[in-house]
Amino acid sequence: MDKKKKVAFVCVHNSCRSQMAEALGRHFANEVFESYSAGTKIKANINHDAIETMKKCYSIDMEEIQYPKLLSDIPPVDIVITMGCNVDCPIIDGVYYEDWGLEDPSGKSLLEFEKTAQIIEQKVKDLKSRLMD
Repeated sequence: MDKKKKVAFVCVHNSCRSQMAEALGRHFANEVFESYSAGTKIKANINHDAIETMKKCYSIDMEEIQYPKLLSDIPPVDIVITMGCNVDCPIIDGVYYEDWGLEDPSGKSLLEFEKTAQIIEQKVKDLKSRLMD
């Protein structure tokens, strides 16, 4: 079997959507691809509401192994998924890009975080199935 692809979920601050995508990638698709998250800038911590949403909905504690990172802090990847931040992400030659166009739930209700997590879950599962073909 081919080695697993490395997927980077990229957002501006690497504190919310990209962190949830990394966690859900590990949770639902770890046998197909390795998940990383990174930002073009970083905040000191992962968004508290994102942490609570992942604990409540998936029993995932993102604080165990995840922390905000820059693109330069992760290994070379095969696939870059941008979260919909309207940011000019660096171009990496030979890498597949896809934008998921997700609105940032930061500052909104926990229900908005849950909706965002559900969308990310479906997109992660879709990516997994496409990579298995």
